[in-house]
Amino acid sequence: MNPRRAILVTGAMGLIGAEVVARLSQRHPVIAVMHKQPRVIRTDGSVVPSDEFGQWSGQGVARLAASVCEPGFGLATEELVALGESIGCIVHAAATIAFDAPEQEYLQLNVAGTQHAIDLAQRLQVPFIYVSTAYVCGRRSGTILENEPDSGQEFSNGYERSKFRAEQLVNQAPVRSTILRPAIVTGEAATGAIRDYKNLYTLVKLIVEGKLRRLPGRYDATLSLVPVDYVADAVVAATELIHAGDESILGRTFHLQGANTLALRQVSDVLAEYPSFEIGTFVPPSAFSVEDLDPIERDYYERIGAQYTCYFDRVRTFDDTNTRTLLGLHPPATGVDYLRSLLDFCLASGYLGRPLPSVSEILFNESSRSPQLIAGAVK
Repeated sequence: MNPRRAILVTGAMGLIGAEVVARLSQRHPVIAVMHKQPRVIRTDGSVVPSDEFGQWSGQGVARLAASVCEPGFGLATEELVALGESIGCIVHAAATIAFDAPEQEYLQLNVAGTQHAIDLAQRLQVPFIYVSTAYVCGRRSGTILENEPDSGQEFSNGYERSKFRAEQLVNQAPVRSTILRPAIVTGEAATGAIRDYKNLYTLVKLIVEGKLRRLPGRYDATLSLVPVDYVADAVVAATELIHAGDESILGRTFHLQGANTLALRQVSDVLAEYPSFEIGTFVPPSAFSVEDLDPIERDYYERIGAQYTCYFDRVRTFDDTNTRTLLGLHPPATGVDYLRSLLDFCLASGYLGRPLPSVSEILFNESSRSPQLIAGAVK
């Protein structure tokens, strides 16, 4: 292998990281940093072929057992030397995306983990691509620009705050870097397929199962969804430009979002199309009181629902001019048809229960029953 051709990807077990590894490995050697899961599993459930780093031929994917929570990823000196001889770029996608994690977990993984990845990039003198989140904007409304400076925004949760602090570390570090900020990562653009049902999916499940029937929110509030495959494509596009020596995107920030935002009213209307779904009611935050909920619903709200409803009271869009012009990418449609594809996949997989039969299906089933059974039913 030619020296420093490989791309190191942290968070290779994650939803985004696995897709990035799969795409990059089609054209480049990839070193996938793994912590627990010894396999790189894609959105469709397929496994990316890989070898242990110590037995790697220099082609395809190498699995590197390491922890970003430790300086030098906890690697031995000889392993760090081997990395220095191999990699030419680092993609840092490792993070906890939970909204209810302990503060110490955010500090160890999202903040210190990013610092350790930066330190490695600085030590090896290689470019650094950081996968952040569009929601480092905190509780701001309106149009959020890509290269907008810190405006002293407030944050809805520890996750947003930790990713913002990590971005600060990236911007202050003496490394050549690029930041990519996905919006709410959801299923594939064409099929709605998703590997992990987390965050927004959890909230939707509680709503359609009737466990959360009343929530604070504005029906004109907007959600920005982004298909996981588009996010992976954007990360790969930025990585390949930098890896090829193109420095035009260094120091830039890129918003990754779908072509359409969804108003909460649109989401509610689409949910109402599904006969098997319960439909939650959104009330103005000023009129919402947790004391009005029954004890069981209150427990669901306080333990889970409250983590997400902060996204139901803002009207905002994310400018993605850099993504369109510098990466040459055009986001896929993410309107109501896309939302239906996400829900259809969740139903087909069993995550949102089994769909109720339509009237036509009931009539067909009745007409296909034998006359003897129908006669017996009449008697």
